[in-house]
Amino acid sequence: MDFYHIYCDLKPEVKDIEFADSVQSYFAYLKDQGLIEDSRITRRKLGLGPADGTEFHMWLETRDLAQLDAAFAHVSSRSEPVESFHHAVNSKVQNVRFTLYRDFPDAQRERGQEKF
Repeated sequence: MDFYHIYCDLKPEVKDIEFADSVQSYFAYLKDQGLIEDSRITRRKLGLGPADGTEFHMWLETRDLAQLDAAFAHVSSRSEPVESFHHAVNSKVQNVRFTLYRDFPDAQRERGQEKF
């Protein structure tokens, strides 16, 4: 599995529940289209986290980079209905950062032949 992480804060006028509803609708749409396997949205608790951390953390799970690339291609088409789902989330956030992780060790990993 690959894990695409999204970190963000809300713009000052945005209500947290409206944001969460928009994220859940967007991610449900992507899952219904077969473009992701699963997703989560979480919120920082008790102010704990790194000083440069954001309040919200979301992630998308994909089988592999091919599925993630298909999701990016679909969203970047900027066509309806995905454009409205994307805008409903993107227009509410600031301080956005992204990371990409994978399960480890990789399923195809052979052991004992590593040079480093």
